[in-house]
This record gives sequence, structure tokens and C-alpha cells, in this order.
Amino acid sequence: MPIATVNPATGETLETFPPLEHAELEARLARAEAAFEEYRTTGFAERAALLHRAADVLDEERESIARTMTTEMGKPIGAARAEAAKCAKAMRWYADRAQGLLADEHPEQADVEDSGASAVYVRYRPLGVVLAVMPWNFPLWQVVRFAAPALMAGNVGLLKHASNVPRTALFLEELFARAGFPAGCFQTLLIESAAVEGVVRDRRVAAVTLTGSEGAGRAVAATAGDEVKKTVLELGGSDPFVVLPSADLPSAVKWAVTARVQNNGQSCIAAKRFIAHAEVYPAFAAAFTDRMRQLRVGDPQQEETEVGPLATRQGRTDLEELVQDAVDRGAVVECGGQRPEGLDGGWYYRPTVLSGVTPEMRIHHEEAFGPVATLYRAEDLDEALVLANDSPFGLSSNVWTTDAAEQQRCVRDLRAGGVFFNGMTASHPAFPFGGVKRSGYGRELSAHGIREFCNLTTVWLGR
Repeated sequence: MPIATVNPATGETLETFPPLEHAELEARLARAEAAFEEYRTTGFAERAALLHRAADVLDEERESIARTMTTEMGKPIGAARAEAAKCAKAMRWYADRAQGLLADEHPEQADVEDSGASAVYVRYRPLGVVLAVMPWNFPLWQVVRFAAPALMAGNVGLLKHASNVPRTALFLEELFARAGFPAGCFQTLLIESAAVEGVVRDRRVAAVTLTGSEGAGRAVAATAGDEVKKTVLELGGSDPFVVLPSADLPSAVKWAVTARVQNNGQSCIAAKRFIAHAEVYPAFAAAFTDRMRQLRVGDPQQEETEVGPLATRQGRTDLEELVQDAVDRGAVVECGGQRPEGLDGGWYYRPTVLSGVTPEMRIHHEEAFGPVATLYRAEDLDEALVLANDSPFGLSSNVWTTDAAEQQRCVRDLRAGGVFFNGMTASHPAFPFGGVKRSGYGRELSAHGIREFCNLTTVWLGR
């Protein structure tokens, strides 16, 4: 894929970017190594001041970068503004809390004495240069949720962004430079996917974080494993949305629709499989389908648009093939299932609901990365949990019930990195984010996220 800004609302190529030449890539790696040697000795107060300034710059540039994101990947403009605001919030959250999150830890005194030491403590030290391989769907947030904690911990960052969001990638490098971070602390690498392996293997790169497809995760993890380098992976998701009899049905329907079509349905943590108890299935299915059918599809730059285009032509083709496979095997199209009329220039697809989905269909096990929902009927909670767990992914989950016993059962038995009750899955800087199974490993955000790329150093002082 060429490195280019292509407007998915029109299919027009607006700008192309040449990949870095070998000499320039080498210069950026050297700059990152040198920057780390200086930056790692800075104090938390200095880092916090820089990150606060970055948040201020982002607030000042919110409208501009929102328009850029919408132009590059089709995100509705309101959602793009909200993404920029969320990034500034996360920067301030880490700027204000990193020192406490990474404070020295002191073992029990009895254990210290038993070891023969006069004192023992554990210190969190930065690892070094961290490479971030990031996707296009949340082109600002995915990067900031890595960069803010990594920089506050004293690491420096290299960004290999998705090839279809180069303007956003370059903005991010400029953002941290304008905030006053030392040269080399955060750099964008405009390189092709084939060049990533070489960067991962480079001795100056200490660790890698990747958000993206399962295939990309496997490739990067294999290379990093061969080099014995730390990785954090956040891969695909096919989150269940379980509705039980005690649910507030109107709220469940409202949030089910929002959860499915957020970011035009292109979100790893979007609810994708909707499992309703037999008692509420007819009402939930009818109301959910009706609201999906009424969503406004159109130009993402227009304020009233609720669903914009898919980010890439191939993404729409992949989604169409998933739906067609399900229909060919007996699934029923309750609404959508086709391209909208009058929007032929872009990569649009109607919000779609499928019922009668079975394990023989690809969509039952594969991630639908677009505004397509699958409906399932469960006779009881036991069956709902079986259906919810019948996925190779385990990123997050949503359950609608006010029954405390049912809630505890779901916490115990749902195999996912999160269980959200009576609401939709969302990320917040204070809470750990990540999954299990083929959704990846490691955690981002919270104290757990900032510690992922630290050297936990035991300091032992003899008597």
C-alpha cells in the first residue's frame, strides 16, 4: 500500500509521500538513541510540563486535526473532535499522575531483614526507544495512549503509522516538537510495512507496541521474540453484547446501536455480536434493527452524518464478502446488506443486521470491521455465555442486567479483558485496556500501561 492520503468519501488521492530513504531512517534511529540518553535523566516535573504543553497545543489545533482525520479515514467530524479532546485529557492524566504511578516500591521490612539487606526498593526505569506500529481507525488516540505514558516514563518513541493516515502521523511528530520535547523524543517514520522488521531488529529499539490486525501482530511478535524484545499487542475484537431479561431495554437498544457503529463500525472494541435472552429477543431485535435502519449515512464532514465511509476500498470489499458468505449459508438480512445509493464515489456500506448466524459462517468467528451486526437468541444465561465465548477474540464484552448474581457470573465466566455492565465498552486513561486469546496481550493505559515499558529494577543495599 502506498503512503498516501486518500479521501474515502470520494476515493480521491489527495497527496502521496515517498518512504524514508535508508540514510534518513538511519539518522532518525540514531537521533532517537541520542535523545533517550538525555531524556531519561529528566525529572517527572519537566516531563509533565512538556506533556501539558502538548495537550494545550492539541486543544488549540483540535478543529484542524479533526478535519485531517476525517479526510484521511472517514471518521464523522463530531467523533474526530471528540477523539482529539480525549487525547488531550489522557495527556493531562498521565502528566499529573505518572510520578505517583512510578514511585519506588518498598517490600515489607521483615522480608528486607530476612534478605540480609539494610534496605530494598524497586524502581521503575525507562527501557529506551519504543517502536509503535499503529492503525488508522483511531489515528490520534491509538498513538497518544502509547505516547503519553511512554514519554512520562522517560522512554522515547518511534511511530510507524498506517500508510493511509500520513498527515495525521506527521502532525503527531510536530505536536510533540511544538510542545518542546527534545529533538528525537518522538519521531514519525514514513516507511512501508516491509521495512518494519528491520526497525524491530535494530539494536537501538528496545521494545514494540502494536495495535492492528492479528496478522500484523503475529509478524511483529515473531520478530520481536526472535530478538528477545518486549511487546504489547492489541489486536482484533468481536465483542459480545448480551441482553438479559432485567435489562433496561430502550437504553440497551440505544447503546447497542452506538456501540456497533462507532467510528463507522471500525473499532476493535465495538460490540459486534448481539446476544439477547429469548424473553427479550423479539423486542430487542426489532428495535435494534429499526434504529440501525434509520442511521444517516453520508459525507463525514457534515455534522448530521452518523455513519461515514469505510476507510479503504479493500475494507469494504472484505466486509461485503463476509456478509455474502453468511447469506449464502442461510443468514437473514434484517436491514442493509448493500451499498447505499447516491454515494458511489466513496467506500460506503449500509448499517446491516444479520440474524440466523451459525458457526458455519465466517462472520461467526471473524471480525466484521464495519457497520454490520449479528443477532443471536439465547434460551438462558448459560447459552448466552457459551455464545459470547465462542470467538477466537477476547478484547472486551458488554452485558445488560441489573441482577447482581448474573453480573458476578459474567465476571467469572466471560473470557475477555473487560466486562462492561449496562453500558458500552470504552477506554479511559485510568483503567487498564487490553485483551486475551487472539486479541493480544499486555495492557495499555492506567498504572499497568505505563509500567509495561519500564525496567523494574530491584535495588538491594547491604548492611
